[in-house]
Amino acid sequence: MLKTGIYVDAENIRLCGGYGMRYDVLAQLANVRPSVLLRANSYVVEDQKRTREDPEYRQKVYNYFDILRNCGFKLIKKYVKFFVDEEGEVTTKANADMDLAIDALLQSRNLDRIILLTGDGDFVRLVTALQNKGCRVEVIGFNNVSAELREAADLYLSGFLVPGLLPIGAKANGDEWFRGVPINYNPGRGFGFMRYYRLSPDGLTSESVFFHYSKSQGELDPQLFSNPANIFEFRVAVNRQNQNRREAQDIHLYACDDDKR
Repeated sequence: MLKTGIYVDAENIRLCGGYGMRYDVLAQLANVRPSVLLRANSYVVEDQKRTREDPEYRQKVYNYFDILRNCGFKLIKKYVKFFVDEEGEVTTKANADMDLAIDALLQSRNLDRIILLTGDGDFVRLVTALQNKGCRVEVIGFNNVSAELREAADLYLSGFLVPGLLPIGAKANGDEWFRGVPINYNPGRGFGFMRYYRLSPDGLTSESVFFHYSKSQGELDPQLFSNPANIFEFRVAVNRQNQNRREAQDIHLYACDDDKR
């Protein structure tokens, strides 16, 4: 059984495309066989001045904290600090990087696997240090993920591709909707396959489904399908005119690779 710990750089995730992330799905991801979630930390930011003066902000942020606690996460708060420079300009700072790094290093002695949610390249050295202590380090990010961080991790996975982690909005029909990346695209014939994931008690498994460029929405540049880092949203439907084959339809670009660098 792999003893797993989750460490969430919550402010980075919020600002880089992960707003609304489902912490219950994240905990489920860590609890799939043969893994058990042993430690779950989220490093959050609170503006104490706004908490005192703005009831709406106070209610919103405390509700958010309660949701995280109910999902089994320990909250490590970093309070916003205000600084005034020589010209009277006010700047703010609330960085929890050091707290996260120290906690992960100290707690790693009891862990086999660490899931780190961030896109911040400052954590590359932490990833290496954890690996040197014998831990497997997996990184999940959304937009603006450091290329060095992705390369340092034992596994990098876009949070957009984890089923339910960032929910897909309600659709009019009853077909299943997914986010995936194109593979084996043939530009000359305009077809390929979309790789996407399913999350079950047995883990995160990948599947693939046929697609043709003609099933995309709007005036989508066909060259976008040649980049396997681009993320598309699509529904999977049965094509009754083609031997009931499952195909990706209503394809549209969800996140371009350029947006995540």
